Amino acid sequence: MSPTNDPTRREFLQTTAAVAGSLLASSIPAAAEPAPKRPNLIFFFGEGQRADAMSVAGHPLLKTPNHDRIANEGVRFTNAFCTNALCAPARAATLTGMYSRSTGALANKDAHKPMPADILFFTETLRQAGYAVAIVGKTHVRNGAEDRYWDYYFGHNDPSNNYYNPTYKEGRNGKIGEPQQFQNIYADDLAVDRALQWLDEPRGDKPFCLLVWFVTPHAPFFRARKYLDLYNGVPIPKPATFDDDLKGYPGKPRWFANNLQNKIGTAVSSDCARSLEELAKDYYAGLTAVDDLIGRVFTYLEKKNILDDTAILHGSDHGYFLGEWRLFDKRLMHEPSIRVPLMVRYPKRIKPGVVRDEMVLDIDIAPTLLDLAGLPTPPKMQGKSILPLAKAADPDFRKEWFYEYFEYPNPEGVHPCCGIRTERYKLIQYTLAPQEFEMYDLQTDPGELNNLYGRPEHAALQADLLIRMDKLQQKIPTRPAAA
Repeated sequence: MSPTNDPTRREFLQTTAAVAGSLLASSIPAAAEPAPKRPNLIFFFGEGQRADAMSVAGHPLLKTPNHDRIANEGVRFTNAFCTNALCAPARAATLTGMYSRSTGALANKDAHKPMPADILFFTETLRQAGYAVAIVGKTHVRNGAEDRYWDYYFGHNDPSNNYYNPTYKEGRNGKIGEPQQFQNIYADDLAVDRALQWLDEPRGDKPFCLLVWFVTPHAPFFRARKYLDLYNGVPIPKPATFDDDLKGYPGKPRWFANNLQNKIGTAVSSDCARSLEELAKDYYAGLTAVDDLIGRVFTYLEKKNILDDTAILHGSDHGYFLGEWRLFDKRLMHEPSIRVPLMVRYPKRIKPGVVRDEMVLDIDIAPTLLDLAGLPTPPKMQGKSILPLAKAADPDFRKEWFYEYFEYPNPEGVHPCCGIRTERYKLIQYTLAPQEFEMYDLQTDPGELNNLYGRPEHAALQADLLIRMDKLQQKIPTRPAAA
């Protein structure tokens, strides 16, 4: 038998080769595992949508199956708030994850001025990570966000725009064209049309981040034609405090009682609401239209088989008064004005049907969207990702937060204010001289009817809240408003 056919020698050579191969393999660094594919991102942003303005939140009249789907297939936060209840400042807070005083975006009147270049939008961080980014609809933020890079832009910086003959600017690859007026098409219908067209364009392997920011139901509350008959004959319940202006305002600031101009039936601004019934029904019809448009996007994602590869976040810039103290509009720090919906659907990281009651803020949206993309929160952002709450409740997530409102004078006569909101208490400071205050125990007085400020029996609580409010404010860097 030849040596090469010798079983003993053959086994020896095979064993030696195997050991040598093992040693060689162990000496070569393992190839890095491919990074997990980043999800697509869609951010629906409501316009003045109250936290309770969804059927999933128990609304007795509104039917919002597509809003509800985001909540039921993801996580919904029942204590979500804006930090400045005004359109342009709230949108800046959402894009930057920063308070108004830190961005200098204090008021709607500043909306034509560019955001300081050193303040990044979360969309810019996403672009650096390989995302294609787009925004459609009502931008209404500093300079309409036109000075930032968008792969696709179809927006307007008008707080209300023309609902039936809307004007938009369109742009691609960082360049934005001149305004164009479109005829005989509802503003939000057109925006969603363009969003879906852009989604259909080839991007290779790039994930996308699409911001769909609605103008409906912002005043003047024009309905899309197909909703003109909605809610005919349906009675509108009157809020418990609707007639309180006839009784005086014990404990309310004097200007609140006598000088507010955002009162249903007597307001003189162009956003005037002539009756509670008209206001509420137009508002609800507008949100029905928004819900149907969200449904169109769901249908597209399902048709393309990318729904579960897409994280969907829904929020709103601020809340809205619907007759409380006979008021409409927002701005004030009372609950109808500052409470907003906030929901996230992404089945790869979020179990369905989660409901959380931790206090979350609009400045948390940017960190959350970056977290969904697997990216860290930039140091300048003052919010934090809310995704960990989808996995487990965290009683210490946020115990208190700071509110601020600056715009004055304004058509509604609302005074500038700041405040602190804890899990149980609220203190509001109106900053014009003579300064006035409101303080409430929200556990026993959720309707904010019984002002505790200045009462001797609550002096210790009052002093504590004032100190804590000042500490919160001092932690927030201040940038001067843009000239």
